[in-house]
Amino acid sequence: MAARAMWKGVVRFGEVRVPVKLYSAVQDRSVHFRLLHGKDRSPVKQAMVNPQTDEAVPFSEARRAYRTDEGRLVCLEHAELEELEPEQTRDIEVISFLPPEEIDHRWYSRPYYLGPDGNEDAYFALIEALQRNGREGLARWVMRKKAYIGALRLHQGYPMLISLRHDEEVVSLDTLNPPGGTRLDAKELDMAQQLIGMLEAPFEPEQYHDEYRERVMALIEAKQRGESVKVTPIRRPEPSDDVTTALEASLKGGRKRA
Repeated sequence: MAARAMWKGVVRFGEVRVPVKLYSAVQDRSVHFRLLHGKDRSPVKQAMVNPQTDEAVPFSEARRAYRTDEGRLVCLEHAELEELEPEQTRDIEVISFLPPEEIDHRWYSRPYYLGPDGNEDAYFALIEALQRNGREGLARWVMRKKAYIGALRLHQGYPMLISLRHDEEVVSLDTLNPPGGTRLDAKELDMAQQLIGMLEAPFEPEQYHDEYRERVMALIEAKQRGESVKVTPIRRPEPSDDVTTALEASLKGGRKRA
């Protein structure tokens, strides 16, 4: 099935305007369950309940409130929040161009593919410009009532827009306590280097799957066929707190697999 565009915008820098369509570059593959009543298997509904009266509260009667650090609740009206929403626009404004390594990976949030929206000449001109200067753009845009900042870059010759986290969302290393403990001795360091060398391999994403999802789906398919299912739990070896013992066991296991 061909991918469907989730939003349309216009990449803009200077007087250049490139109409594009946004396609999500990732997809949710989590297993989602329906909640049923245990006796008659009827679907159950979630409801907001007043804890003082145990009565259900209609959504129209619910109000939003923010709890402050002092514990006070500040009530906010829907109209007040609407007034604070960013102005709707289709512009994806490139505000600067940066070296590719300038943005730390901790800031990356969600990737989108960019496809042409009518003007293919401008679209391919954008690709050519990004390829020639070897830079990525820092852009801002508003999509579905939310303001974003992101990186405009090429991936295997295809333009992508990757939304970025805001500064206050990324935890600084300064908040962490420096690690303690004794340094590795020469023997342990040599074994650690051997183990790293033994584990060197290219990244092959097709080798890595959501094992839990696959086991759940296999269970669902078996039960759908009416089969009796015995689930075998995954057992992993207990980790060792002794660094030398752990390194020796890892090297021994790696040599066996090799």
